[in-house]
Amino acid sequence: MNQHMSDIEPVAPVPPTPQKDPAPALLFEMIRSFVTLAQTLNLSHAVAQLASTRQTVRRHIQQLEEAMGAPLFTIENRRYSLTKAGVEALPEARDIIDRGKLWLDGKTRHADGMLRLSHEEPNGWSFHQQQQPLSLIWDGGSAMMQAALQAWCMSRGELESEAFRAMRPYVLVYRDSPNGWICTEVGEKSFYTQWWGWTNARSSIGRPLKLFPGGPEFENMLNFPFREVEATCGVRLDEVVTQIPREEGGEPVPLAYKRLLMAGRYPDKSFALIAAVDRSTSVNIAGVDDSFLREMPLDAKVTFAG
Repeated sequence: MNQHMSDIEPVAPVPPTPQKDPAPALLFEMIRSFVTLAQTLNLSHAVAQLASTRQTVRRHIQQLEEAMGAPLFTIENRRYSLTKAGVEALPEARDIIDRGKLWLDGKTRHADGMLRLSHEEPNGWSFHQQQQPLSLIWDGGSAMMQAALQAWCMSRGELESEAFRAMRPYVLVYRDSPNGWICTEVGEKSFYTQWWGWTNARSSIGRPLKLFPGGPEFENMLNFPFREVEATCGVRLDEVVTQIPREEGGEPVPLAYKRLLMAGRYPDKSFALIAAVDRSTSVNIAGVDDSFLREMPLDAKVTFAG
């Protein structure tokens, strides 16, 4: 039986997707008020740090709480305390503030979906770091890093596993602490040892990362990848191009390396961060040429027996 078009019941139109209200124009300032008050837990101190007013900070917190649908603070005897929602929101809020400052200064960008950090000093010193796809390890990458990733899989991240034993001389191991990442192990064949020399490298055991030869720039630039691997209990590959002296008080020397971070476990099951580092054979950081490779000392490399 034929039907005319007029006999077909029209399809009801799809209702439009409701549009959410845009983020408040002063969202960054609101987050800054939240982070500062969370750090001080004192309204007067927060107001002083922000060069703001009590009314403004209170309004920012109230607007955030209304938008998020949960209280961020409790107040007792004029003393502020973070609620569960506040504790959960704080790390991301800090990250937004830090990333916002870096973004504004042109120090952080995304290249092909990978985070890139760059910093340059007036004296010519620079630091570039970009996350890389793990496939780069297999595509003409370091044989040592390939073996390290395989050993990590076979050992299930157990630092003392027999499956990881052969890689111990080539890696560095860190433990988290209230003072930052502490180096607990430096392999005698690791890239770090080849760069600094055995005596200097061994002297780094027990030091916070920021006190390593090379200065606090390491801690600031490396912290985010370290925290990501700690949170995900996974792996991450980054490339770093910078200038670092090879001895205390020495002149900075061009350096380009790939770094594979792997989540590990000490015998008591506490978190151990394992780092396998090797010389770059090509520079894969957006906007950075390969001149660093030509200027880098030839002996700065890992000799891997396989």
